[in-house]
Amino acid sequence: MDAITALASDPAAWAALLTLVVMEVVLGIDNLIFISILTNKLPESMRARARAVGLSGALLMRIALLFTLSSLAALKDPVISLFSHGFSWRDIILVAGGLFLLYKATSEINHAAEPSHGEGDNKPQVGKSLGFAAAIAQILMLDLVFSIDSILTAVGMTDHLPIMIVAVLIAVFLMFVASGPISAFISRHPSIVMLALGFLLMIGVVLVAEGFGAHIEKGYIYAAMAFAGFVEALQMFARGRAKKAGDSH
Repeated sequence: MDAITALASDPAAWAALLTLVVMEVVLGIDNLIFISILTNKLPESMRARARAVGLSGALLMRIALLFTLSSLAALKDPVISLFSHGFSWRDIILVAGGLFLLYKATSEINHAAEPSHGEGDNKPQVGKSLGFAAAIAQILMLDLVFSIDSILTAVGMTDHLPIMIVAVLIAVFLMFVASGPISAFISRHPSIVMLALGFLLMIGVVLVAEGFGAHIEKGYIYAAMAFAGFVEALQMFARGRAKKAGDSH
């Protein structure tokens, strides 16, 4: 208790907490996009529950990993060697998660590019319908990959476990609050769906590259994502203006 009180009165601890919260939220964006796309394939009555279960799984995995910091260090030790390169468990998990993300994003893009049929199909539907259990299983699978990446980043920024736990709690709460509006927005705009799938493709490539030892600065990745989002926002604005002009004539 004395240690926690000392941390609460330390300005450096608060600065570390704020930095970690921002970092965790940024690192959670790709996780949130994946959850939003996957849950949008469920019946509307199940979506909120699936998002809650998926984000709860992400929170529990992050907390569990924080309490096994000694095991996390061991994840970086090489366990196999291929092509004169040593692969740790972290590398293997990143490569597997990246390949899964590439497969999912590619299959969703291929399905969305197919012509839609049937009455009322005025916009492409992403992916086939998905069962609740299958959606949760896939979300939890990617939660593990993103959680390991997130916690290893947090461990590199501070040595204080309470700060890391509070940062994770705040970040996941913010993700939970944002998950509903983001899912609804993605569902209403097919072009945003394709953009989000493109983001997931890029994240999948980054995960595989990092698993093979090629470090890619994530700041460049998120800057590219932000710029693409800005361009898409301009296109949506232009389409809205054109539609209003057409309706007025």
